[in-house]
Amino acid sequence: MDEIVGRATSDAGTLQDAGFDAVIVENYGDLPLPPGAIPPSSLGAMAVVADQIRRSARLVVGINALRNDALGGLGIAASCGARFIRVNVHVGVSATDQGLIEGRAYETLRYRKQLAQRIAILADVHVKHGRPLSEPDIARAARDTAYRGLADGLIVTGPATGEPVEPDDLRRVREAVPDRRLFAGSGVTADSVASTLTLASGVIVGTGLKVGGDPMKPVDAELARAFSQAAGRG
Repeated sequence: MDEIVGRATSDAGTLQDAGFDAVIVENYGDLPLPPGAIPPSSLGAMAVVADQIRRSARLVVGINALRNDALGGLGIAASCGARFIRVNVHVGVSATDQGLIEGRAYETLRYRKQLAQRIAILADVHVKHGRPLSEPDIARAARDTAYRGLADGLIVTGPATGEPVEPDDLRRVREAVPDRRLFAGSGVTADSVASTLTLASGVIVGTGLKVGGDPMKPVDAELARAFSQAAGRG
């Protein structure tokens, strides 16, 4: 855990110095990922890491309990003061490499109410590494996620980790749901961030900031600074 915490807080410090606003703590190292609830050891480890980042950096902290443990994510967020969670399948059904995953918006919203904390829910629409079964039209899926699942913000990704978002997908979701914050969730680079931000409220970037483009490597400080500058933050 000392090594994990050290690596996470170092990456957070690099991102803060580059001008980023927030970080998301994920259990990406749990590959292959479970389809639902994550192991208790991972819940505990993520809570420790998120708490240490919150204490050491001036960044908003979010939680993504992969693959789809929204209740676990809320529990971690409540324990360490994280401000939001990411939910990969909030409504509907998606065929993924973990099998069929069903959204549980009903449980997620009610558990958040029980916790009596305003933790924002950012939900993917047609999440990467998955094929939507319940609503293949991305605009209608976005409306279901926002207005039936009551997500606070929406995320649109490319088909896989590190692959770019189709601008038309972002445009269609923005037109379908104009009153929610919209994020591009994969494949954004320093070359594409400015144009992406003409359609999205913000971006979530991981692979594009890592040494050698390897998601398991540390954040590259030069890439982070170049990205921030390209986004108009540096």
